[in-house]
Amino acid sequence: MISIVIPVYNEEKNLLVLQKELDSAMKDIGTYEVVYIDDGSTDGSPDVLNRIKSHHLEVKVIELARHFGQTEAMQAGIDHAAGDTLVFLDADLQNDPKDIPKLLSKIEEGYDAVSGWRKNRKDPCIARKIPSFFANFLISKISKVKLHDLGCTLKAYRKEALKNIRLYSEMHRLIPLYVARQGGRIAEVEVSHRKRVAGKSKYGLTRFFRVVLDFYVAEFMNGFLNKPMYVFGGWGIFLIFLAFCLGIFISLRKIFWGGEWMSPLFFILVMLIIVSVQLILMGLIAEITIRIYYENRRKKTYAIKKAV
Repeated sequence: MISIVIPVYNEEKNLLVLQKELDSAMKDIGTYEVVYIDDGSTDGSPDVLNRIKSHHLEVKVIELARHFGQTEAMQAGIDHAAGDTLVFLDADLQNDPKDIPKLLSKIEEGYDAVSGWRKNRKDPCIARKIPSFFANFLISKISKVKLHDLGCTLKAYRKEALKNIRLYSEMHRLIPLYVARQGGRIAEVEVSHRKRVAGKSKYGLTRFFRVVLDFYVAEFMNGFLNKPMYVFGGWGIFLIFLAFCLGIFISLRKIFWGGEWMSPLFFILVMLIIVSVQLILMGLIAEITIRIYYENRRKKTYAIKKAV
């Protein structure tokens, strides 16, 4: 079964049109459900969703207690979805539900995650398109996951690929990176994009910085959660090396050029040593904490794809 998960926040003018387009796009798909997650809307969205529910047996409506944010709403959708394949879609009508079959056909080819690419994006250039381009470029280069448009909500996943992933902060955009880190196959398809005709955008320029910061958290969690000493200890050793080189320079300057021992460089040397020791100790504490975490929760440090 297919589960279409749609976070909703103050989109009352778009919901009826969205449901009508979903009915048209999914009529030949087979068994599916639509899971609307009302993220604490303050307009008439809950009433519209209840009206939709009363006329559609395949619709679920989950109302959150308050406005938690899109990531938390999507996690609630994952928790309440019954399908084997999950499709995420925004409620603002900028993504076309007619593109959903494209993503599903890729999933049927054996991919674990399929990301939409808004190649001809209908958003303001300076406020949305340029920051998004730089964020996608930076994340793609560092993560080695070649995707053009991580910010596109229209994505499809095998539910099996999401079972070990929990979403926090703004990390819903980075789900493909988590799937790739667990050995999942990732694909990307071009999807259409439309201008917003009703409601108000919930995104601003500050999203660029949040996404980049969340990406670095994701990279740490994916690459170094089981070995935090490699991060903290690595930087500690690097600073010790810098302190050693600086100490040699200060000594040579004193011996051959008559320099002073007590100079700003000496205090920088002391600071480097102190910070390096602190980083190594932080790495040791993090290693102990990670081991306690895994042992107490009986959590595995690996994920099995298949056992024969």
